[in-house]
Amino acid sequence: MTTCVKKRNEDVKNTNFFSKDSLNLLKKNMKLMTFKSGDHIFFEGDHVNSLYYVIEGTINLYKATEDGKILTLNYFEEDDLFGDYPPNAKNKTRENAKALEDSVVGMIDLHDVELLLWEHRDFSIEFTKWVSHSQQLTQTKLRDLMFFGKNGAMASVIIRMTNTYGKQQGNKWEITKKFTHDEMSCLIGTPRETVTRMLSQLKKDGLIDYDKGYITVFDLNGLKNICRCEDCPLQICRL
Repeated sequence: MTTCVKKRNEDVKNTNFFSKDSLNLLKKNMKLMTFKSGDHIFFEGDHVNSLYYVIEGTINLYKATEDGKILTLNYFEEDDLFGDYPPNAKNKTRENAKALEDSVVGMIDLHDVELLLWEHRDFSIEFTKWVSHSQQLTQTKLRDLMFFGKNGAMASVIIRMTNTYGKQQGNKWEITKKFTHDEMSCLIGTPRETVTRMLSQLKKDGLIDYDKGYITVFDLNGLKNICRCEDCPLQICRL
C-alpha cells in the first residue's frame, strides 16, 4: 500500500453549523495559545471557563483511570470547537485534552460566549445546534461501545476513520491517517491484543487491509452490518 498524506474530510468539521459571520464573531474573542506536542490544555478536574477552537494541530480529548487505562473520546483538528457549555456546577472539566502535535488553539471565555448569545440571534441558534451535535456525537459513541460488543465497536471506529480521513479509490477507501494498535485500543477501550486479533479477523474476512498503520477498507457495508450502522450524518459519525 502507498503511504497517504493525511487529509481530513472538510464535511466532518463540527463548526459547519456556524455561518462565516458567526465564526468571525468567535474569532474576534479568541486568545491564541500555542501547545507543543504532548502538552496538556487541561486535565480532568481543572477549573475551566473557556471554549476552545483549533486553529492548527490535533487535540485528543480522553478519559483516564487511576491504573492508566485510557479511552479516547474525540480527535479535534483545524476549525473544530470543543469544551463544555454550560459548564457543570463547579466548572470542572470531566476529560483531559492533550496536543498530539504542535498546535495553536483559540480560547474563548464563556462570559464572551454568553454575550454573543445575548446580542446575536443567528449565532445563538447556530450555537444551540453545535451543543446538540456535541451531545449526539458522545451518545452515538457510547452506544457503539456498549451495545454491539468489541467487534461492533471496532467496526464503528473504522467507519468513523473512513468518514474522517478516508479517500475513495474505486470500490475501496484508503484511510490517510496512520493508526497504531495502541491508538485503536484507546478508541474502543480494549486491550491492544484484542485489537490485533479483531483486525486480523476483519482482514481474513476481506473487509479491510492493515499495513504499517494504514487501513484500507474494501467492504464498508460489511462493517456497517457488524455495528448495525444507522447512517448518521458525517458530523456525528466521525472520530
